[in-house]
Amino acid sequence: MQNIYVGLGSNQGHRFDWLQKAVDLLFEEVGRLVKISSVYQSPAIGFEGDDFYNAVVHMETQMDPQKVLAALLDIEKRLGRVRSGSGYNARCIDLDLLSYGDLELDTDTLTLPHPQIQNRRFVLEPMVEIQANWQHAALKSSAEDLLKATTDNSKLIRLSKWLRNPINDLDLARLKYIAIEGNIGAGKTSLASMLARDFNGKLILERFKDNAFLPEFYKDPDRYAFPLEMSFLADRYQQLVEQATQYDLFSDLVIADYDRFKSLIFAKITLSAPEFVLYQKFFHLMHREVPRPNLYVYLGQSTDRLIENIHKRGRDYEQSIAPDYLKQIHAGYQTYLKSGEIGSPLCRIDITDMDFVKSRKDYLTIVRRLMAH
Repeated sequence: MQNIYVGLGSNQGHRFDWLQKAVDLLFEEVGRLVKISSVYQSPAIGFEGDDFYNAVVHMETQMDPQKVLAALLDIEKRLGRVRSGSGYNARCIDLDLLSYGDLELDTDTLTLPHPQIQNRRFVLEPMVEIQANWQHAALKSSAEDLLKATTDNSKLIRLSKWLRNPINDLDLARLKYIAIEGNIGAGKTSLASMLARDFNGKLILERFKDNAFLPEFYKDPDRYAFPLEMSFLADRYQQLVEQATQYDLFSDLVIADYDRFKSLIFAKITLSAPEFVLYQKFFHLMHREVPRPNLYVYLGQSTDRLIENIHKRGRDYEQSIAPDYLKQIHAGYQTYLKSGEIGSPLCRIDITDMDFVKSRKDYLTIVRRLMAH
């Protein structure tokens, strides 16, 4: 994930509306909007024309710099900008990639940081507003220092009307408590983390790294299955009781990358019949106090993709996981989902042909599926 800054400008037609449309498309296609500056009115520079409305946005994106540039040009084109000849002229929308992390780049199509940042008050004032400590990678100066030193003495007017962040239209917080479930390698932790980051949610992640039995289980399942499942049962119970039921002053939303019934699904596969009977007794005694999620999300994934994801994330003890074991887990989840025991609204999403980590479109498709519940 890279931090980028994009400058926006318009001096034709309904200038504020053009900026808002551009912000909406940046959100849809480029990445997360971290901060949006105020809108500033500034005089046209380099040609005679109406005043501009300008703003700067701070974003996070998975796209490389050239793809970001291509997306900005495409947004301009779709909003009706027509580039004619060289030099400055009036335009309904102008989008500039100002910086991409601390990258310095100089190609025929893209220079980073933007070569005119230090000479443009209409960039520096909104930049200082949202991130005064931003550092120019080439000049080694902060936005605040560049503003003090600029020779651009243009008089800017700060508007009282604010651009809207489109994420505020997606009220995921109303769901209160979401559990993300699925097979090993389905992407539960990735999705839960992204949702918690974007919607200011309290994140609960399964503490598998702290389980000393897990690596041993994959080496000798018969010997370590029961202590493994009991340790997971105790830890999941403790974590959900402590965190899912605890009021958080700073967040109205809780997102977990597992549900309490995961314990039963895996235990039924790994334990012998007598062990599972005993395990069930412990489970039902302990989990009476554990809250049910307001939305249970199941991520469906093909076995081939699961194996691919497991290999990519590179946990040594998982590399020996067999496809048949994943198919058993899949069957266990399907039985559970059909049993009616969930007690929560169910949202099933087949992500076999999706890559929500790299594809903004896929990610927002999932978010909107959740919003439909």
